[in-house]
Amino acid sequence: MAIITKNLFSTKKLTWFFILLLTISLGVFIKQFIELKNIRAFNQEITEGKSPHMFINSFEARYATAYWLTTKERYKEANILFSNLLPIASTSQKAAIHYNIGNIFFRRALALNGTDMTVKNETEYLFRQAKAAYMLSIKIDNTAWDVKHNLDRVLMILPANPTPGIGDSDAPGLILGNIPVGLP
Repeated sequence: MAIITKNLFSTKKLTWFFILLLTISLGVFIKQFIELKNIRAFNQEITEGKSPHMFINSFEARYATAYWLTTKERYKEANILFSNLLPIASTSQKAAIHYNIGNIFFRRALALNGTDMTVKNETEYLFRQAKAAYMLSIKIDNTAWDVKHNLDRVLMILPANPTPGIGDSDAPGLILGNIPVGLP
């Protein structure tokens, strides 16, 4: 038994084993270093608003592009990109996507409402879309306080459901909806 152990752990075999282990470790270190360098380059390009040259089709690149479009007020393109990411997103990523879609509608409604009061229907539609997106985000991840805060702001801005027949409209709404119009 001592002879088998001596042959198994000979100095020559242990030296080759440690050289092999060192070579493998060095290869893994170089691979990790290159990946870290690529990730830093990717983050730098995203920060500067450039299209990334690496990881072009990755979820992160597409998400960052959509977010960048949002910051440049190109909401339609951003909304399309965010919506296209939903099928491949994880649960937490879906919550973040819905939150950003809600923010897009919220910002558009605020910008539109601040300029002209004749666009009431369109801004109300945008606020309702923001509310729906925030609600989806909360259903997916109910721990996000930013989403809850923005939903609270949207609910404060949205008008309460109007009572049928009461309001600034000349049409009485549902109260007289079954009475025929015209001569008997």
